Amino acid sequence: MIILRDEKRIARMRRISQITSLTGIAALVVGMIIAFTNPEQLFFYELLALIAGWTLSQVGIYLGHRYLRRPRPDEAIDREVRRVAKNGRMYHYLLPAPHVLLTPQGIVIFVAKFQGGKISVVNDKWKQTGLGFLNMRKLFGGEALGNPTKDAQFMVGALANYLRKHAPSVEEVPMAPVIVFTSDGTQSIEVQNSSVPVVHYKKLRGFLRQQWLKGGPPPLKKEDYEAIRAAFDQKATHLLEVQAGDDEDE
Repeated sequence: MIILRDEKRIARMRRISQITSLTGIAALVVGMIIAFTNPEQLFFYELLALIAGWTLSQVGIYLGHRYLRRPRPDEAIDREVRRVAKNGRMYHYLLPAPHVLLTPQGIVIFVAKFQGGKISVVNDKWKQTGLGFLNMRKLFGGEALGNPTKDAQFMVGALANYLRKHAPSVEEVPMAPVIVFTSDGTQSIEVQNSSVPVVHYKKLRGFLRQQWLKGGPPPLKKEDYEAIRAAFDQKATHLLEVQAGDDEDE
C-alpha cells in the first residue's frame, strides 16, 4: 500500500497545538492572578483573560488529539489497513476528508474518533458513557463525541464535490464511510441501526477484508480509477516528487 501523508501539516499543527495550549494556560493564570489581587477595578481584563485562556486551551486540546496523541489517527488506521489493502493508496490530511483510501473497487473514507469509555449508537444517535472520574476531564479538557454519523455524511459530500470538480469524467464511484475509534481507552462499542459502519481500529483489518475487499463492489473501470487517482494525486504532488527522487537514488 502506498501511503501519502502531509508530514509538514502534521508538524505545523503539532506546533500550533503546543503553542495554543501553553498560551491558554498562561492566560488562565493571568486571569486568576487578577481575580485574587484586584477583582473590582480589573474585572474586564480578568474576564477577558479567562475567556481567552479557556478558548486557546480548547483549541490546543482539539489539535492535540489529532496531531500529538499516539498513536495518531492516521498511524492507527495505517497499522491495520496496510495489511489488507496492498493495492490501495492512502491519503492522509491531503483531501477534503482527512483519511481516504483509494482501492481498485472504490473509495473508503475513515472518520477517526479518539473518544474512550463506552460508545453506543442507536438509530444514528450517539452516546458516550463509562468515563467515571474522566467526566470532569471531558467537561473541562475534552472534546465531545458529537455525531460521527453527520461527520461521515459531511466528508462524503465534500469528497464527492471535489471529484465532480477535479474528475468530471467519473459519473459514479462507490464511496464508503467507516467510523473508526482509534483509542485504546475505548471500552466497548455497541451499534444498533447505524447508517454508517462503526468499528474499533483493532478490528478494522477484518472488517475491510470481509465487507469491502472481498464482498464489496466490483472493480472500477480503468479510466475511472486513473481519473480519481490523478485527482487525488493533485493534492500530493510535492510528496510524489520526493518519492520519485528517493526511488531514483536507490
